[in-house]
Amino acid sequence: MEHLRRAAHAGSWYTNNARKLEEELDGWLGAAGLTKSPDVRAVIAPHAGYSYSGRCAAYAFGNIDPTNISRVFLLGPSHHYYTPKCALTRATVYCTPIGDLPVDQEVIEELYATGKFEYMDLSVDEAEHSMEMHLPYLAKVFQGHTVKVVPILVGALSFQNEAMYGQLLSKYVDDPTNFFSVSSDFCHWGSRFSYTYYDKKHGAIHESIEALDRMGMEIIETGDPDAFKAYLREYENTICGRHPISVFLHMLKHCSTKIKIGFVRYEQSSQCRSMRDSSVSYASAAAKVDVSGEEEKKD
Repeated sequence: MEHLRRAAHAGSWYTNNARKLEEELDGWLGAAGLTKSPDVRAVIAPHAGYSYSGRCAAYAFGNIDPTNISRVFLLGPSHHYYTPKCALTRATVYCTPIGDLPVDQEVIEELYATGKFEYMDLSVDEAEHSMEMHLPYLAKVFQGHTVKVVPILVGALSFQNEAMYGQLLSKYVDDPTNFFSVSSDFCHWGSRFSYTYYDKKHGAIHESIEALDRMGMEIIETGDPDAFKAYLREYENTICGRHPISVFLHMLKHCSTKIKIGFVRYEQSSQCRSMRDSSVSYASAAAKVDVSGEEEKKD
């Protein structure tokens, strides 16, 4: 029996008009002008409303060569529902205005059988936007190709659990037909986010925010989950997808394939100049098979 997860944020966070949505996505992907690469095995991309982060997200999704990929794992943070675990969908189909994506129920059942995951109700699933905002881009990039999705809602994990889930999911990285879409925005700055870190040596507030985000991005690029944990502990940067990113870093640490993350785009929703301002940062990255490092990891 089919259980549809509706495109609950279509019509508010992005247009529910299929033709208009296709045009927007084509426009952003065209403007990014990226060459698709089969070596790209994962992306980190934002999940804000498309008027804010649609353009930035194209710099992640535009790297994807859909030819050999048959499955996309989605890792998204939980904004409204508290769980100390990772939760799996009960839906069998994820809907978008431009085409639906079937859920790979076999892999969902395989993950649930480990005893480490819980199921989320459809209401929780539909209320969460972090994975939904990646779906239209995936539907667009995989048009004409058969692909299934494995949505994983990443809860408020302890560092130990981030490592545990990373280890558990790492085997899927070594299958080149699997792809990973990691959902995160970067700094949420301003009193409305209860975060107003400002290091004046960088200049204006927005420059301080960018320096802080770029420090985090560079640490993510090293692939070291411990260094990322230390950075978050020291600066408390409000990176909402810190748990999915950490799980992904642990996955890369434990898999046999050498994969390197590289950020390709950074934007802010607005430029903060006074303590009354607020902004959200967006960053897009592609994770590629590191051919130079492939040999050394085998030794």
